[in-house]
Amino acid sequence: MKSLEDLIKLRDQARQMTALREENAQTKVIIGMGTCGIAAGARETMKAILEEISKQNLSGIAVTQTGCMGLCEQEPIVEVEIAGQPRSIYGKISPDKARQIVSKHLVNNNIIDEWIIGRK
Repeated sequence: MKSLEDLIKLRDQARQMTALREENAQTKVIIGMGTCGIAAGARETMKAILEEISKQNLSGIAVTQTGCMGLCEQEPIVEVEIAGQPRSIYGKISPDKARQIVSKHLVNNNIIDEWIIGRK
């Protein structure tokens, strides 16, 4: 930190990342972060989602994590829940695929069917 402006910028970034985890959002993205998910790369997947949401300056999206979803062979698993629509569950999501989910599904409402492993 070299200046007050740097500190203010860091604070604003922290607030923005905290806002992404709020529960009252219209859209939720849930990443499976059980030990199987973490071993398969779920941390990197979650980081990519958070970065892409921030990069595109999106709001109203809560990003949370959960424990094991029971499909260890499909990890990392990302679940997208948009109000009024069925949940979409994506499997084997790399950081690159995670960025595409944000751009295609969250922004343009285009579900990427070839990565879907379930719908609720």
